[in-house]
Order: sequence, then structure tokens, then C-alpha cells
Amino acid sequence: MEPIKPRPLESLLATYGESHLHPTNEVIHFVCVPVIAFSLLGLLWSAHPLAALGLVMLSLVYYLTLSVPFALGMLLMSGAMLGILALLPQAWVWQISLAVFVVAWIGQFIGHKIEGKKPSFFDDVRYLLIGPLFVLSFLYRRLKISY
Repeated sequence: MEPIKPRPLESLLATYGESHLHPTNEVIHFVCVPVIAFSLLGLLWSAHPLAALGLVMLSLVYYLTLSVPFALGMLLMSGAMLGILALLPQAWVWQISLAVFVVAWIGQFIGHKIEGKKPSFFDDVRYLLIGPLFVLSFLYRRLKISY
């Protein structure tokens, strides 16, 4: 009998988690990861709203391959972000998004300096999409939602 292999999602979250063990780094990521996602959508939105929607749709296809509950959570989060972007004065979206994007990435790198480990996406670009799931996994565990 072969040992049970972890699902790809579990492996990805575990590997991502290995470079996010320091409590300060975790807190920084809980704030900065969603902010980076929002600001990236904002930059795309400022180019054209369909660009932001396209990124959301492509991301959701990937998330569906990993977990339906995570895909639904990301759909809700992305929808809320797009809704906020639609309400913001459009002339300000790119400036706000760019500033927030830069500041949040500086925060991420500070967190990794504290952690003493490089960001996971340096080894595999997929971890740019796993970061939001890592944050969402904490909420799901607290709410006892299986993923």
C-alpha cells in the first residue's frame, strides 16, 4: 500500500508556509498580500477594466484546478476589489494603485528580511498566486471551512 500523497494544493501551501513562519512576517503578509492583489487589479483597471477582469478570470481558472472552495473565496474577494475600483474616482486609480503596490512590496521584502528567507516566488512564479490562498487558508481554518 502506497502512502497517501498530499494534494497539490496542500503541498503548495506547505512549501509557501515554510518561508512564512515568523509571526511578524505572517502579519505583514496578511496585510500586504491582499493589498498587492488589490493594487495590481487597480493598475490593470486603470489601463482598461477588462484587463483586470481578465486577470481575475484567469486566476479563477487556476484556483478551480486546486480547490473549489478557494476559487469561490477568491471570486468573492476579487469581486469586492473590482467593486471598490469601480467606485473610486477613475483619475486616481492608477496613482493610488502604483503607490500602494510599491509600499506593499517593500513591506513584503521587509517581512522576508525578518524571516531570513527569500520569497517563495523566486523559486516558482506560481507562488504569486498561492500567497492569497495562504492568507485565505487562515480565515477558512478559523471559520472551519474545508478547502
